[in-house]
Amino acid sequence: MTYLISVVAMLKKASFVGAFFLLLSSSAYAATSFCTINKKLPEYAVQSVVDGDTLRLQDDRRVRLIGIDAPEMGGRGRTTEPYAVQAKRRLNALVQGNNNKVHLRLGEQSHDRYGRVLAHLYDRDGVNLEEQLLSEGLAFHVVIAPNTALAECLAQAEQHARQRRLGVWKNATFVSAQQLNKGGFTLLQGRIESVERNRGGVWLNLGHSVTVNIPLQALPYFKGERFEQWRGRTLKTRGWVTERRGQQKKYAKWRITASHPSMLELH
Repeated sequence: MTYLISVVAMLKKASFVGAFFLLLSSSAYAATSFCTINKKLPEYAVQSVVDGDTLRLQDDRRVRLIGIDAPEMGGRGRTTEPYAVQAKRRLNALVQGNNNKVHLRLGEQSHDRYGRVLAHLYDRDGVNLEEQLLSEGLAFHVVIAPNTALAECLAQAEQHARQRRLGVWKNATFVSAQQLNKGGFTLLQGRIESVERNRGGVWLNLGHSVTVNIPLQALPYFKGERFEQWRGRTLKTRGWVTERRGQQKKYAKWRITASHPSMLELH
């Protein structure tokens, strides 16, 4: 399994070109927090934890944690997803253990379309809270450019849980492109039948009216990749599937966007 992650020497020991394998032993992970930060960041009081990836500050701002997607809590006709309650409780415990305060590192894109603050969260010791949730299997790793600063270390945290089938990875399965019939956050897999390029970026067509789009502005993260050589290989990805309604029939019905190499696995 090859993870297409941009080149970063996490331990500052070596650098590699192109794709590499994430090999992470339990002892190495337990001894090292790869996303820890040393510099001082602004501290804010927390009013409440909304769910496993969102909280509200005392100044009433909502903060969406960068780099993770936790299972959804129920409400408004929706059922609570497996491990949603555990994720919320764990984030709440991490916040309470830090005297209900967090340090924020804003993303390059600091707000989303809902007006929420986009940030990485740290405790008093500089330990990253998203990393802890991912390493315990209480969220999925997601990268949405341009907020890519911790993509590599968060990918390693997820791999720790995935290899051990912790939390969400205990029963997680990648939906085949043949079986895809709805939108929303999805673990998706399929065989790349064709590769196209246009002003919208690169399109990896999986057949069955499903396509994976690497946007034009995200291509610098994939420097040196020869997408045409991916044809025929099996691709695994994750993200939010959207239905392309009202568009010409020549376009795939279902689209998922991947804006960073760590969101793609080639087999």
